[in-house]
Amino acid sequence: MKGRCPRHRAAHDVAKEHHWLPRLAPSLPVAVPGPLGKGAPAEGYPWQWSVYRWLDGETPDPGRLSAPHALAVDLAEFITALHRIDAADGPPSYRSESLAARDQATRAAVAELPGLVDTDAAIAAWEAALQAPAWPGPAVWIHADLQPGNLLTARGRLGAVIDFGCLGLGDPAVDLIVAWYLLPADVRGAFRTALGADDATWARGRGWALSIALSELRYYRDTNPVMAALARQVIEEVRIEHAQAAV
Repeated sequence: MKGRCPRHRAAHDVAKEHHWLPRLAPSLPVAVPGPLGKGAPAEGYPWQWSVYRWLDGETPDPGRLSAPHALAVDLAEFITALHRIDAADGPPSYRSESLAARDQATRAAVAELPGLVDTDAAIAAWEAALQAPAWPGPAVWIHADLQPGNLLTARGRLGAVIDFGCLGLGDPAVDLIVAWYLLPADVRGAFRTALGADDATWARGRGWALSIALSELRYYRDTNPVMAALARQVIEEVRIEHAQAAV
């Protein structure tokens, strides 16, 4: 068993995960947390908490993947399966807004990071993402936070996806952030092909990765060096890819 003790607003995710994860799990190709019980606020902890079935695996290291191509395909299979699940009655994702709705916050994050990132390049990449056509279809189920810390691997292959706090309905491009948060540049093409992502979806996915990473770098730069380093790496990967696309 594994306990999960979310704080503040995230405590509301307990009921969502307990309701939806058992319904989504049978349609997914890898394991997801299986809720076992809920705890109520009590002395010493003022929010809801939860207990889940233990899942084996290792958190992948973006710089030390043993089977990156296979992992890319595994991720594409998981994302495709999740996006195909019937979205009826699903709640909006924590990240259900459009990229345009994140414009002010993203630019504000860039403004606070001179010296830590190439701010001109970040703005150029962000503005390019904003030009991508919006998702034309209905909202689909998205995990919305496919970062290394929310994945478990076994012998280099995807074994489980965890932390569904952002789960809900939204633009499928949000789940493409894993391409820049985890996968090396030379396997992103295989990931994109396996997903069948068109140019607009890929551009929005890159924009989502950039926006999230900029916000995380601003938030974690003085408190969490691991998260801050990952965010800086994502920003750099997006910068390089945007520059190559421009050429």
